[in-house]
Amino acid sequence: MHTYIKINGLGLALAVMAMGCGRTTEADHVPEKQATSHTDTAFVQEYHEGFVVHKEIAAANDVRAIHLVAEEEVWIATGHGVYKKSKIARDWEQMLPEENIGPAYDLDSDASGKVWLASWDGVYAMENNALVQVPGPKPPIAKVLSTDEGVYAFGPYGIWLYSNNQWESMNFTNARSIRAVLSDKNGGLWLGTDIGLYHCKEEQTIAYQKNEDLISAYVKGLDFDEQGNLWVAGLGGVTIRNGDRVIDKKEPADGITNIHVNFVKKAPDGKMWVGTDYGITRFQPGESDYSVRLNQRWLRADEVRDIDFDAKGNAWVATADGVSVICRKKMNLAEKADYFYDQLITRHVREPGIVARFKLEVPGDTSSIVADDDDNDGEYTAMYLAMESFRYAVTKSEEAKKRAKKAFDFLHLLREVTGRDGFFARTVVPINWDRPMHDMNRTYTERELAEAIIDNPRAKPVEARWHPSADGKWLWKGDTSSDEFAGHFFGYYWYYFLVADEAEKKRIAAHVEQIMDHLLRNDFYLVGVDGKPTKWGVWSPKSLNDDPEWLPEKPLNSLEILSFLKFAHAITGKAAYQEAYIKLIKVHGYLENAKQLYTTNPAFETYFDIYMALYIYPPLINLEEDPELKAEYRKHLDQWFAKFKATQSPLLNFTYNLLTGETEELGASVFFLQDAPLSLVDWAIDNGRREDLHLVRSPILEEVQVNELRPPSEYRTMRWDRNPYLAVSGDPSQEKEPVYWLLPYWMGRYQQLIK
Repeated sequence: MHTYIKINGLGLALAVMAMGCGRTTEADHVPEKQATSHTDTAFVQEYHEGFVVHKEIAAANDVRAIHLVAEEEVWIATGHGVYKKSKIARDWEQMLPEENIGPAYDLDSDASGKVWLASWDGVYAMENNALVQVPGPKPPIAKVLSTDEGVYAFGPYGIWLYSNNQWESMNFTNARSIRAVLSDKNGGLWLGTDIGLYHCKEEQTIAYQKNEDLISAYVKGLDFDEQGNLWVAGLGGVTIRNGDRVIDKKEPADGITNIHVNFVKKAPDGKMWVGTDYGITRFQPGESDYSVRLNQRWLRADEVRDIDFDAKGNAWVATADGVSVICRKKMNLAEKADYFYDQLITRHVREPGIVARFKLEVPGDTSSIVADDDDNDGEYTAMYLAMESFRYAVTKSEEAKKRAKKAFDFLHLLREVTGRDGFFARTVVPINWDRPMHDMNRTYTERELAEAIIDNPRAKPVEARWHPSADGKWLWKGDTSSDEFAGHFFGYYWYYFLVADEAEKKRIAAHVEQIMDHLLRNDFYLVGVDGKPTKWGVWSPKSLNDDPEWLPEKPLNSLEILSFLKFAHAITGKAAYQEAYIKLIKVHGYLENAKQLYTTNPAFETYFDIYMALYIYPPLINLEEDPELKAEYRKHLDQWFAKFKATQSPLLNFTYNLLTGETEELGASVFFLQDAPLSLVDWAIDNGRREDLHLVRSPILEEVQVNELRPPSEYRTMRWDRNPYLAVSGDPSQEKEPVYWLLPYWMGRYQQLIK
């Protein structure tokens, strides 16, 4: 079932799905157990908060151990003594007298809440709000452990038990290089050392050092899972033991990011957190799936030493450069949408209505945000326009309608500001803009021109990119590209059919008419101020069909111009657009050109083109009335979706579903929306160093990628035209606008795939 909308009084039918319509029933097209909609319920959202312990003392940020006391205080052992803070404070307090400050190694608290410290000069305990030495064990002390039988101290010179206000030396036969300690809850101890695992009781000590006992004998972490299995972490991974048997292992092939494993801890929810020299891997015992937390999105430093959990399940992480907290809170998608929308409106809009990424003058520091110009300001404001259009269609919010209009006003200005009939700019900045723009005007020497032409015979070095507007208010940027064009038309389409009233529809139609008449006059070239085609604004048969250098763009650009013409004819009724459309198909073979898009040569494939195609499908699928052409476009759309659905993009999935009435990949789409980080900083993400992944040249031959698609919390904050498989990516000097998330969310809401 579809809702049909008349366009411009011409009786041309548009199959735009209304809310609740256009979706097939479960019995017709989906497996019995596949959901046809998602009911928005609360999920756990993680986010990161980082702490610098001391800005001037580097050793204070060298955190070796972390311990939460009574849920109110956080204690850390560092290379510069012991610090504590309340959970709600930012500043850390040194707890040792100046003369006793030195390397500290471990912390624990006993049943009464008293804090115990392992330090370079012995054992300390908290007495009368001060740490005081408890004489007895010979320093240095590497570990302390509170058990039912008392507090143990472990060091190179022995093991001692503090009970009944006195120390007792324990006569265990074990290695002196003690790295991890754990009570067996039955009067005995598990010890991890450089030369194996020991189980120590008064009557005997058993050593596990053989190859069949452990992945390696270098043991650094110990903990029990909820089933009572002992996880033994060390060089090479984690050995999982039950009694005298090895029952499983976790190695890089299973998700360990680095073979140098430093600890393992059970979280309150039962997951096992494995810390390494390169981040953290979390496992659910008995399951093969895992998740990873690394790089500055999640950690102050990738080398993690210890972890403790508070009652809410927040993970307090000791790193080589301060303390990280991986926080958890319950929220649903609607609440997440509200959060992102607030970030969008308060941090990512600049006059005269541009929605874009902003610059961080201090990389990663969100307080240093400033506006910045971008080649694709028009394209991404058009995506924002589409988002507000879907938001209005769902909510009927006057705010959404008003903001959609302001976005269109900016796109409209991009054409008017150039003073050239039908040509529109990439972006504008105020005439008094006080920062350098990207691609400042420049000159080229003959040698530089020669270099450019040799490198790319199609090269068009542009000396004057920025131009003053006639009214003296703006500088506008020229050399507009095909992706700007496609992005604009995507925004126009949804604004026209979902938001615009009759007066606004006439305004959109007049705007589009000027742009398309420019193309018709110029044989389907976008012609700039120099009277020549822009570098990428090319849809002419003379280039696409007759110039071999345009072979890589031939399929996509052929499909683009057909989409532009179809939309323009639908909203203006101008016969010239339909005539040109038919001529490009029947005389110049543009539909046949387009069929090559998904069998293209690997040298020509870019991830970017996936979303250029997404922009241009709606007019072709919804506005074409000829049954044969419509069938061809549907076949093309199906090819596109089949080839790229593995990317698990909700924008891709929801666009396909919107145009077909299907419910494909709903689970993957919802997972993305839930898992996407709250931080919009484009953190540098280096998945190429992870030992659980492999470097490959696939799916895009040109780029170094990892061999599997990881969850969005593990790759860069991205606009959809970037490759999520990239091994190394990100730029923390920018904060991305959250339209990448909000647009598919509101598309899903519009289709009632998300309820």
